[in-house]
Amino acid sequence: LFDDHFRSQNHAQSDRLLEHLWLLAALIFVAATIYSSVGHAGASGYIAVMALLGVAPAVMKPTALLLNILVASLGTIRLWRVGLVNVRVLTPLALASVPMAFIGGAIQLPGHWYKILVGLVLAFAAVRLLLDRGSPSDTDSEAGAVKVPLAAALASGGSVGLLSGLTGTGGGIFLSPMLIFFRWTSMRGSAGITAPFILVNSIAGLAGNFAAVRSLPPELPYLAGAALAGGVLGTQFAIRWFDPKALQRMLAVVLAIASAKFLIIT
Repeated sequence: LFDDHFRSQNHAQSDRLLEHLWLLAALIFVAATIYSSVGHAGASGYIAVMALLGVAPAVMKPTALLLNILVASLGTIRLWRVGLVNVRVLTPLALASVPMAFIGGAIQLPGHWYKILVGLVLAFAAVRLLLDRGSPSDTDSEAGAVKVPLAAALASGGSVGLLSGLTGTGGGIFLSPMLIFFRWTSMRGSAGITAPFILVNSIAGLAGNFAAVRSLPPELPYLAGAALAGGVLGTQFAIRWFDPKALQRMLAVVLAIASAKFLIIT
């Protein structure tokens, strides 16, 4: 009886997804393009889009996480090939983040007030990025001229991992402004650190809630194709077409979108 009820729920959600499939795929493509242009994978954007179209949380959460893994994998590979992945900075951030993401996922905080707080923090970060002109140059950061203290990197990675687990995202919306504010990398270098950071956190999140995979919709290949196409275009912006100042403004837009998601949509 439970299995029949579960299949009935999945069938209803599948009908809803099919009804809005092309609109959903188009919006996911746009979200993936914008987010991947700054090294993000778009989880908060995908969740916002699916929430607007009435997709149930049981379907949207694993779907967004899997799309996150696909786009982050693509971004990591492309950014690695052009030498933008700084392993020395990434390693302590990721090592501290993954276990804290598990802890954050197990903590239940008063959702309404916490989302307001996170939304305000992201809005503040967006404004700061629009006004800030002091990030390191691409030449300095890619040559390793910027030194990152190990203790600070571990503390930062752990805190971002905790926020990642609490909010159900890959953590990129918190990591990118932190990297820029601390002058640990350039805007383009930030994309090369954020993409693999999101990848490991997203894999950990999916592994920690593997049972949710049974809620993935049959239309997922269409959504995955849209997300990957957007990821290809967005990473091309990051690698070739955008200068660092344009990337910084784009990141401010991404943070503003994520802020709206926390303050308005959810």
